Order: sequence, then C-alpha cells, then structure tokens
Amino acid sequence: MTPFTETLFEQRLVAILRSRAPGPLVEVALALVDGGVRCLEITLPSPGSLDAVRDLTGKLGDEVAVGMGTVLTAGEVRAAAAAGAGFVVSPDHHPEVVTAATELGLGSLPGAFTPTEIVTAWRGGADAVKVFPASVLTPEFFAAVRAPLPDIPLVATGGVDLAGAVAFLRSGAAAVGVGGPLLGTVLDDGEPGPEALEQVRERAAAFVQACRRSAA
Repeated sequence: MTPFTETLFEQRLVAILRSRAPGPLVEVALALVDGGVRCLEITLPSPGSLDAVRDLTGKLGDEVAVGMGTVLTAGEVRAAAAAGAGFVVSPDHHPEVVTAATELGLGSLPGAFTPTEIVTAWRGGADAVKVFPASVLTPEFFAAVRAPLPDIPLVATGGVDLAGAVAFLRSGAAAVGVGGPLLGTVLDDGEPGPEALEQVRERAAAFVQACRRSAA
C-alpha cells in the first residue's frame, strides 16, 4: 500500500479542485485542509495547477496527499512528479500513464466505467479505480460489481454530493471524489473572501465526517 492509498482508504474522500480560469487554488486547498481533508487532486488543465501542487507539497509535506488530475500522457505524469505530486488521476485508463506513475513511485487512479474496464485498469497496475461518471450510475452498481470483484477498490467520482457520497460508500465504494458539491463556485468567483473560505471549510468538515461514518 502506498502513502496515497493509505490516506485514500483511511479518509475515503478526494477533494477535486478544477478551474477554467486562473484562481486561488492554493488558498482554497488550504481551506479544505483546515476542514479536515487529507487527499487533494489538482486538475492539470486548471491554470497554475503545477505551481499549486509544488506550493502545496512544500507547505504541507506528508500531512496531506497532493495529486494531479486529468493526467492523460506519460509526459504529464513526469510533469506531475516533477512538481511533487504523490499520485495521478485520469478520466480513463491509459496503460502508459499507469506504467509511468508506477515507475516514478506515484499512486495511480485511472478511470473506468464498465466491469471490463475496471478489471483491465486494475490488472494494469492501478492502485484503485475511479468509476466515472458516477452520477449516471447508482449505488447498487457498486454493490453489484463488488460482489464478484471484492478486491478492487473503487472510487465513485463525478456529480457526487453529500448524500450520494454516503450512499456510494455504504454500497461498497472505497472512496469518493468530490468537486463542485464541495467547493461551490469559490474557484470561479475571483479572490475569495473570509466568508467564502469559511463555507469551504464547513463543507469540507461535513464531507469528512460523513465519509468517516459511512463504512461499507
């Protein structure tokens, strides 16, 4: 088990920071950490993402697992590693991405949708498999897949709100990945004020508490 998976399976929550325009990635990430989050995914297409990962790993050290999301090539894995990321996340499964992550000592969380894709990603060396988009599936899907494949840890990601997080975890998901329902619009509203950051902390604390209580 890697440091990434230890953190992931203990807290059962990955906070996803995604922005289309330059935004306060580090400031918002630190608010999430203040709220108890211990696993952060900064998506690579977000402006300033590599610098944010570099800054956060410098500030947080081993306290929090900081990774890079929407990683699609081996070159992007190397860029993430150079910035200090501890894991990479993808919306799909590229064998070259998983291989590069393994070679560099990074955790890997490739995306899949069907049982065949899930097993292929797992056999390819994934640390866990991101089931995406979870919003078009049901918690019962996770229970059904886990029945014949109990050893593959699944991370429900995509459109997962607080109630959905509880339902997916109780149905067998090892963890959930949460973006918008956790962050709101704080990354799109310019420089966030104290009130906006406090709301992020409060939502983070609510998700952390719910995930800890939702043992499968």
